[in-house]
Amino acid sequence: MTEQAHTELQTLRDLLRYAVSRFNEAGLFFGHGSDNAWDEAVYLLLHSLHLPLDRLEPFLDARLTAPERDSALKVIDRRVTERLPAAYLTHEAWLGEHCFYVDERVIVPRSFIAELLSEQLEPWLDDPYAVTRAIDVCTGSGCLAILTALAFPNARVDAVDLSPDALAVARRNVADYGMEDQVRLIHSDLMAGVAGERYDLIISNPPYVNAESMATLPEEYRREPEMALAGGEDGLDLVRILLRQAKEQLNPGGLMVVEIGHNREALEAAFPQTPFTWLETSAGNEFVFLLRHDELP
Repeated sequence: MTEQAHTELQTLRDLLRYAVSRFNEAGLFFGHGSDNAWDEAVYLLLHSLHLPLDRLEPFLDARLTAPERDSALKVIDRRVTERLPAAYLTHEAWLGEHCFYVDERVIVPRSFIAELLSEQLEPWLDDPYAVTRAIDVCTGSGCLAILTALAFPNARVDAVDLSPDALAVARRNVADYGMEDQVRLIHSDLMAGVAGERYDLIISNPPYVNAESMATLPEEYRREPEMALAGGEDGLDLVRILLRQAKEQLNPGGLMVVEIGHNREALEAAFPQTPFTWLETSAGNEFVFLLRHDELP
C-alpha cells in the first residue's frame, strides 16, 4: 500500500479500480461469496464505507474523507497480503437474504442446502409444519440450523459440532436471531452426542474435501479450519458414518439431506444399491442428495 494510493485515490470509483487491479495482480482466489475481483472489491468497499451493499451507482463518484480512504485501503491490503476470505474481513456471510457472523473459527458458509431450505424442501416435504424434530450435523456457524428453524417453525432443532470454537460462533448467531428456545447447540462428534434421539429431518454439510484436493487448496481455503474441510481419502469418511447413524435416528417417513461437494461419483460407487435422489440447486444436481428412511443403506 503506497503513499500515492493515500493521496491520489479520491473517489469510490478510484478505489474500485485500484482494488480490482491489486486483486488481479495478486492472483487471488474467489470462492467465498463472489467469483471475481470486481464483485469482491464492490462488496468489501461498500461494507468498509458503511454503504448499502445493493447500491453502488449513486456513490461511485463520491469523494472519500481521509479516514474513509485509509480504512478502505487497509481492507484491500489485508485481502491481498493475508489472503483472508472477504467474510473474515467483514465478519459476515450471506446465505440468500440472511446474514451470519463468521470469523476464523468456522468455515465460511456457502451451502446449497440453504437454497433448498428457503423452499421448505418442496416437493419432498408435504407439510413443513409436521416437522417437529430436526438436526443439523456439523453445524459450524449455526447458519443451516437457523435456516431450518425458520423454514420449519414447529421444529425443535439440534445443532451439533465437534468444535467448541464453532459452537461459540453458532451461539452468537442463534442469539442474534433470537432462537435460543428453538435451536439447541450440542458438542458432539457427528450424532454420537444425541444417541437415542429421533428426527423427522437430518441435514448436514459435513467436511467432504478429499485428500488429493486438500493438498492443492488455494491459500484462501487454508485460512479456514482444516477439520471443517477434510473428509478423508475419498472425502466420504464422515458421510459413511452419518448414513449408519441416520438408519437408527431418522423417523419413518423422515428425510436426510446431505451436501457432499464433487463426490457424487465416489458416493454412488461406494453405495451402488442406494437410491440417492440428487436435488437441483443453482449449481446443478451433483452436490446434494436426499434419502428417505426406507432408502438408507
